[in-house]
Amino acid sequence: MKKIFLLFMILIFTQVSLVFAMTLEEAIESPLRTEEYKLRDQYRHPKETLEFFGIKSNMAVIELWPSRGWYSEILEPFLFAEGKFMGADFDPNYASWTPKAIKRNANLRAKSKTLSRMKMTTLALNDTPLAEKESVDMVLTFRNLHNWLKAGTLIDVFHKSFYVLKPGGIFGVVEHRALQNTSIENMSKSGYVTEKLAIEYASKAGFILVKKSEINSNPKDPTIHPKGVWTLPPTLRLKEKDKEKYLAIGESDRMTLVFIKPN
Repeated sequence: MKKIFLLFMILIFTQVSLVFAMTLEEAIESPLRTEEYKLRDQYRHPKETLEFFGIKSNMAVIELWPSRGWYSEILEPFLFAEGKFMGADFDPNYASWTPKAIKRNANLRAKSKTLSRMKMTTLALNDTPLAEKESVDMVLTFRNLHNWLKAGTLIDVFHKSFYVLKPGGIFGVVEHRALQNTSIENMSKSGYVTEKLAIEYASKAGFILVKKSEINSNPKDPTIHPKGVWTLPPTLRLKEKDKEKYLAIGESDRMTLVFIKPN
């Protein structure tokens, strides 16, 4: 009986969310979110981060490389009733691992209680835009800059984001933060990127930095690890070796930046 009641409540909750706008708090606390994802709220601070970006429930928003949908599970139901939400997936030609990742992530999103209806586009390596010109209020990316830097596509991602944003639109960035004066070679290897480089690339694309925050900072993270940022949780690439040490550090030190497309 308990299982039947729980399924009934989830069904009712889902139907209600299709009609009425959810608050950000409701989306974050939703029983439909993956429990494993909720455990990381202490490190990723979704409420504080999204409020800092200035998100509103009636906005059109694109999330770049949503992967398994950690943030998407919050964004999709929050924006569903009044706004628009879309994820921009990997280009299959980006790397040897992307076709498998696309399939795996799509399967995981299909099983999600909120993401089975999620709309997707592709962050293409060619000139194909993310969406129509100046059709989006906000573009978001979480912990992806290092991948694009390594592939040599970072400036292209900034340009594509600039193209689809309306004048006054917001580009919100969260990224693992490297120590000042870290070389590009070390950034590509470690997964950490300097604030200076992120701001420089965004400026080249036409963006203006309007504010930054320490919401996602972690002063316990020295940022220099044997396997880069993947040494830390949630990846723990060294597995059991020094596991308690890295768990005590927690997830990476991260910058949180807000750029605007000038009017």
